[in-house]
Amino acid sequence: MDAWVRFSAQSQARERLCRAAQYACSLLGHALQRHGASPELQKQIRQLEGHLSLGRKLLRLGNSADALESAKRAVHLSDVVLRFCITVSHLNRALYFACDNVLWAGKSGLAPRVDQEKWAQRSFRYYLFSLIMNLSRDAYEIRLLMEQESSACSRRLKGSGGGVPGGIETGGLGGPGTPGGGLPQLALKLRLRVLLLARVLRGHPPLLLDVVRNACDLFIPLDKLGLWRCGPGIVGLCGLVSSILSILTLICPWLRLKP
Repeated sequence: MDAWVRFSAQSQARERLCRAAQYACSLLGHALQRHGASPELQKQIRQLEGHLSLGRKLLRLGNSADALESAKRAVHLSDVVLRFCITVSHLNRALYFACDNVLWAGKSGLAPRVDQEKWAQRSFRYYLFSLIMNLSRDAYEIRLLMEQESSACSRRLKGSGGGVPGGIETGGLGGPGTPGGGLPQLALKLRLRVLLLARVLRGHPPLLLDVVRNACDLFIPLDKLGLWRCGPGIVGLCGLVSSILSILTLICPWLRLKP
């Protein structure tokens, strides 16, 4: 299994380059269709997209072992929420890759009797569950960082002899019972929370990239499963952005969210 993990790590860069090219073809095909390009050119782009997709499936052979190894490591995390989210995400990724391997066997002709539509739906379902777990983990980490940042700001203000800005916690803007006081107070609280969120994400680029990448990827299974039809243009754009961010984390390992 360790040999498979090392092989998978070596093929990640090639797979992500193929993924970026595949979704670039999807986006290009949508643009050509909207601008009335010749049917022959559109057909060539679709064929290239299909070849890239099949090539990616070949490069992902054995990735289930890598996902299972990652799940085994995540079981030992001390934080219960992170342990649950990361472990379940990796297990779903392992099942997604297993379904993807079956699809590759069907598309390559090794198993012509494979019901490709059924296995594709299964794979996208596991992919969706994995992304939901990833986004849940991101939300949890954002919440922890926002609480830490808020506590640090409160300590700095108290140390300098100031108070909580705007009386958010002391009711400086008037309580809910004060006429006209509830709505401005709520708006100010919301504005401060948004500013705090922006500050946290700006100070933690790996978390920001992970949120954007998972959010972009989410559109793909939602569209393929028919839960939210986005269209090939949106799917191609989101897949391309996600692929570029994934390549960026390979080039700059410090941008990868850990654990």
